Amino acid sequence: MQHALVTGGGGFLGRYIVEQLLAAGVTVRIYSRRRFPDLEALGVTSLVGDLRDAPAVADACRGVDTVFHAAAVPGIWGPWSLYYETNTLGTENIIKACIAGGVARLIYTSSPSVIYDGQPHEGADESLPYPAHYSAHYPRSKALAEQAVLAANNSTGLKTIALRPHLIWGPRDNHLLPRLVERARLGKLRRVGDGTNLISMSYVENTAHAHLLAARALAEGKPCAGKPYFINEPGPVNLWAWVNDLLAAAGLPPVKRRVPTAVAWTAGAILETAAKLMRSSQEPIMTRFLASQLSSSHWYRIDAARRDFGYEPLVSAEEGLRRTTPDLKRWAGGQQ
Repeated sequence: MQHALVTGGGGFLGRYIVEQLLAAGVTVRIYSRRRFPDLEALGVTSLVGDLRDAPAVADACRGVDTVFHAAAVPGIWGPWSLYYETNTLGTENIIKACIAGGVARLIYTSSPSVIYDGQPHEGADESLPYPAHYSAHYPRSKALAEQAVLAANNSTGLKTIALRPHLIWGPRDNHLLPRLVERARLGKLRRVGDGTNLISMSYVENTAHAHLLAARALAEGKPCAGKPYFINEPGPVNLWAWVNDLLAAAGLPPVKRRVPTAVAWTAGAILETAAKLMRSSQEPIMTRFLASQLSSSHWYRIDAARRDFGYEPLVSAEEGLRRTTPDLKRWAGGQQ
């Protein structure tokens, strides 16, 4: 691995992948929707473009040996066309560009939501099938993209792999933790369900480390090409105990008020319907998918990643919380 492209390289996870690649002596370029002068100052080539622009994607992939495809439209609300065109068709553009440009390795950042069927997942592994129905556009678009990536393995020399990190968190988070802290700061955060559900989480530096390990394993011909892998900390945590630990680090009180799962799910259904009727682009405060995620257990085994490319977390959850605390305090103060 000498020359790498990171799509979404200025984003939360992408930036950590870029930094670890630079530390390993790899020449890096990024493809994002805007420039990042601070990364350019480190020697990164910054290309501006959209995943839906096939010619621009082809130019970005030309001349590199490895592509880390971390860019995607996140969230659980918005038109299907946006998720499909960016997450699914955009990934297909990446695949075509890799094949045409002679790229050797494609590491795709997927999500455990691609196999989420609304049921509790406890100690689940990669044998879980894709569900027949998805309750949100994001997991459906990512599942279609993941399947395309894995199907492209060994296409004219291209080796592919899909990583499924669960609940990525850490310093510089621009999505999950700031929203969590903001809701808690405004008194709008409620525990959904009985509070006993266990979840997997993945500290961001560990997630980036897994991406580099996967790329090296593909280069070394290890038996991981064409497969998906869960990436998270080895053991599960209680979701609401973890949330309260985060809030304590931020200097905020714990979540005490709760909403029964059935009530949250029904409220999500009503709010989704109302938002669609009003053609609102703003995500409802509760959806059926979110109610299910907040109240049920979903944690995954990493035996396969350990076995096939030697994945082990570099940073403990305790150390991760220490490193994230300054940002948690800043968000609690209403600063972004």
